[in-house]
Amino acid sequence: MNTIPAVCIVDDDVDIRASLRLLLEAADFTVRDYGSAAEFLDADVFGAACVIADLCMPGIDGLMLQREVARRRGDLPVVIVTGHGEVDLAVKAMKAGAVDFLEKPLNVEALLSSIRRAISIGEEIRARSAEARSARRLLALLTPREQHVLDELVAGQSNKAAAQKLGISPRTVEVYRAQIMTKLKAHSLSDLVRTTLAARRPVAGN
Repeated sequence: MNTIPAVCIVDDDVDIRASLRLLLEAADFTVRDYGSAAEFLDADVFGAACVIADLCMPGIDGLMLQREVARRRGDLPVVIVTGHGEVDLAVKAMKAGAVDFLEKPLNVEALLSSIRRAISIGEEIRARSAEARSARRLLALLTPREQHVLDELVAGQSNKAAAQKLGISPRTVEVYRAQIMTKLKAHSLSDLVRTTLAARRPVAGN
């Protein structure tokens, strides 16, 4: 597996791969290129920062590639390159998770803008996934009773209302609340809500 994240070009046309590689390297991107989707999936799906994939390729086409990328790495953005007669398929790819599609002949500025946006989207997904993982680790520190109290607090219940529902005293709720705040490294109720919501996010990444 390659260790340096790169823009990966997947296209069965060697001339297109070569021209795109020169263009992207001139724009200071690290670039790797592959003649088929199968070759890319075998070699680099976990080392890519972004994928530029031709829609119509023999074997695994761009739409199939996008779906497989989404299954393996939900944080890996895919940009589909398409001919004029393939726009309906490109739209399907976007509905399946591709971040953009570009029609041939490619506009250089549109391509570079799309790649930068795709990489930014991937970085944001990974950051949100990291936050979700961290939140889940913190919530795992809670006892079942603390979790029940947290659920009531996050639902907007007062200490008194939470105590009544859980069959404990308001003072006991206060004690649990203090313990929860410590374990979740929270300074306010809004921190508790933020951590709980973060833990519920889907996690992507390699």
